[in-house]
Amino acid sequence: MIEGGVDILQLRAKNYAPPQIMSLAADLHRITSAAGIPLVINDYPEIARTVGAEGAHVGQDDLSTAEAREIAGGNCFVGKSTHSLEQAKRAADEGADYLGFGPLFATPTKPDYVPIGLADIRAVHAAVTVPIFCIGGIKLENLREVISAGAERAVIVSGLLQAADVAEYARAAKVLLNQNCKI
Repeated sequence: MIEGGVDILQLRAKNYAPPQIMSLAADLHRITSAAGIPLVINDYPEIARTVGAEGAHVGQDDLSTAEAREIAGGNCFVGKSTHSLEQAKRAADEGADYLGFGPLFATPTKPDYVPIGLADIRAVHAAVTVPIFCIGGIKLENLREVISAGAERAVIVSGLLQAADVAEYARAAKVLLNQNCKI
């Protein structure tokens, strides 16, 4: 992924125990640090702090942004998952440094979430000033549609992980985003 030019990498290891995540995060952070790519740790701001990760990410049912920031430390940025325009406004108001907005489409990483679609992408960009990363079921096949709906940033998970050539897939996604979005 780094070879393909990803701008940021998030470690989301829902089926791993915290000690396993800690070990994986430490190994991954050595790689991302050497490449100058920020690493975000999902769900565990204490692990972000311990390994020196640049970011921590929490969901709607997790800690507040302020609690996550206190645990992660002052140098760590904190993002929050949001699934509606109202949640996005609240997360921005509570001090999130960035928002995950979605899932836009059905996704295996969030099988229990109903997709929110593309309709509110422009509205959420108009309502908040923090960076918004559109998430959920985004792949190269639908990235143009997501961008056309107003997305400025996008998160791709399964498309990258299942690609025959991960680096090339990442490069292709980045080209689309750079041509069509203000970064």
